[in-house]
Amino acid sequence: MDIRASSPSSVSRPGLPRVLGLVSIVGIVIGTMIGSGIFINPAKVAKDVGAPILMLSIWIVGGILSFFGALAVAELGTMFTRAGGIYVYLREAYGPLLAFLFGWALFLVIESGTIATLAVGFSAKYLPYFFDLSGLQTRLVAIALIAALALVNILGVRKGAYLMNFLTSIKFVALIAVCTLIFIFAKGSINNFFAAEPGAAAGGGLLGRFGLALVAVLWAYKGWETGTYSAGEIRDPQKKLPLGLFIGTLAVLALYVLANLAYLYVFPAGRMAASGRIAADVMEVVFGPSGAAAIAVIILLSMTGTANGHIMTSSRVFYAMAHDGLFFKRVAKIHPKFQTPYLSIILLSSWAAVLSLSGTFEQLFSYVIFGFWIFMGLTVAGVIVLRRKRPDLPRPYRTWGYPVTPVLFILSSVFLTVNSLIHSFWNSSIGLALILLGIPVFFIWRRRQSDRIGA
Repeated sequence: MDIRASSPSSVSRPGLPRVLGLVSIVGIVIGTMIGSGIFINPAKVAKDVGAPILMLSIWIVGGILSFFGALAVAELGTMFTRAGGIYVYLREAYGPLLAFLFGWALFLVIESGTIATLAVGFSAKYLPYFFDLSGLQTRLVAIALIAALALVNILGVRKGAYLMNFLTSIKFVALIAVCTLIFIFAKGSINNFFAAEPGAAAGGGLLGRFGLALVAVLWAYKGWETGTYSAGEIRDPQKKLPLGLFIGTLAVLALYVLANLAYLYVFPAGRMAASGRIAADVMEVVFGPSGAAAIAVIILLSMTGTANGHIMTSSRVFYAMAHDGLFFKRVAKIHPKFQTPYLSIILLSSWAAVLSLSGTFEQLFSYVIFGFWIFMGLTVAGVIVLRRKRPDLPRPYRTWGYPVTPVLFILSSVFLTVNSLIHSFWNSSIGLALILLGIPVFFIWRRRQSDRIGA
C-alpha cells in the first residue's frame, strides 16, 4: 500500500472546519459498519447456505470485498478531498448526471433508508425486549431517535464525532467481550464448525443461495464508504482517510468472523437458521435472561451509533450537491455558530423519519442494498476510468493490487445487482425505478440553474 505525502488535489468546500482525525475516521468506519447486521443476519446466512464452512466463507468473502472497495475508494479520496465523497468521485469520473442520480438515490433510499431501517429496528425489534410498545409507539420512538441524533450533529461535527467514538468503543469492546465469554462459559462444541444439519439451507441452486446470503452479509459490512462523505472535515485527508478505511474495515472483518464462530460454537447451523435474534438467543442459552438483556442493550447502542454515523456523514453529500446547483440552494448553508450543514441534516433526518413510517424493516433493507451496490460498483470502476481520463491528477495513494482488486469488486457488484433483481425482483425494481426517476429531475434542476444564471 503506497501512501505518499502530496499536496491536496482539490480545495475543500468553505465553511466546514477540518477537525476530524484518524481516531474519528476509524470510529466512523467501524461505527457505521457495526449496526444490527452482525446480531441478526448470521441466522439468514445459515438459512440460505446451511453448511458452517460456507457460512464462514461468505462472511470472509464479504469482508474481503469490502476491503477491496475501501482500497479503491481510498485512491479517489486522496485525489478529491472535499465534502461529498462518492458523489464527487462519480461526478469527476462520469459527469454530473450520474453523480446526481447517486445523490438522489442516497437521499430517497440509500442513506435515508438505512437511517430509517436502523431506527425501526431499534424501536420495533429490540426496545420491546424492555418495554411493551404498540405499533404507533414504535414509530414515534423511531422518529424521536432520528430527531435526537440530528440535533447532536447540528450542534457541531465534534459532538457528532464524540458520540460516534463513544458508542463505537462500547459496542466494539462489548462484542469482543461477549464472544470471549461465550467461548469460556458456553457448553458448546467445535464440531458445529464443520457439520451441516439437514434442513439448514433453503432450496434453490447453490450459487443463487450464496448470492442471497452475500447480500445479507454485505448489508452487515455496509458503512465503510461513509468516511469519504466527510473528507472536507478531515485533517490531512491524504494520509488519514486511507488509513481510517483500512483499519476500520479489517477490524470489522476480524470481529464478524469471531462473532460467527461464537454463535456456531453454541448453536449448530440448523438451530442458527431458525433463530429470529441469533445474538440474543445465544446469550440467553449461555447466561439466561440477563445475558439476553445485556446483548439487547449492546444492540440498541450499536444501532444508535450507526444511525448517528450515517446522519453525520451523508448530510455532507447534499451540502456538496447544493454547492453544485443540483440540490436546494439553501442546503449549502452552514450554521454561523456550529459550523455544520444544518439544513442538510434537517432535510435528511426528516425524510428518514417519513420512511420509518412507510414500510417494514425488511422492505427498507431490500431497497437500500440494491441501490447501494449499483453505485459502489460504478465508484470503484471510477478508479480505472480516471486513470485513463485524468492520468495527470496527483494520486497520493494508489490502489493496492490494481487492477485486480477493483475488478473483483466490480464483478461482485454486478453479480449482486443481477442476483437481487432475480431473487427480489419487486423490491429491487422499486429501487431501480426510484433511481431512474431522478433523470427528469436532474434536467429540471439544470434548467432552473441555467434560468437563474441567465436572469
